[in-house]
Amino acid sequence: MIDELEKKIVRSLNQNSRKSFREIAKELGTSATVVINKVKRLEEAGAIQGYIPVLNPKYFGYDITAIIAIRISHGKLIETQEIIAEDSRVFAIYDVTGEWDSLVNGRFKDPEDLNDFIKNLLGQKYVERTVTHIVLNVVKDERRLFV
Repeated sequence: MIDELEKKIVRSLNQNSRKSFREIAKELGTSATVVINKVKRLEEAGAIQGYIPVLNPKYFGYDITAIIAIRISHGKLIETQEIIAEDSRVFAIYDVTGEWDSLVNGRFKDPEDLNDFIKNLLGQKYVERTVTHIVLNVVKDERRLFV
């Protein structure tokens, strides 16, 4: 379980994960050693899984975000999802309840790129059907977890 100081450390890292442990310690009124030990514990427990830059997809030419609902043959869900996950344009895959078996979120450079992805997806042996939703506007896309 996470304690109150660890929550404060995570909040500080959420604001800027490039802050030094010394800066975080000063901000929170504790020692750098305590911060280092708390962060190390959180990393070892799997609570902190890594540090990455938050990138703007449009800057890198990924102008289209799509959410694709997929129906997959019974018993082949994980096998099919693992194949789909290998595509670098895919940034999330979810098992879901309801009419569809899986939701795939992907970023694409242009309509042709998305079309190529969908055609390859439909060519997968166990993919029965898809419905594609193109994101028109992103209202919120928060990747941080606020504790």
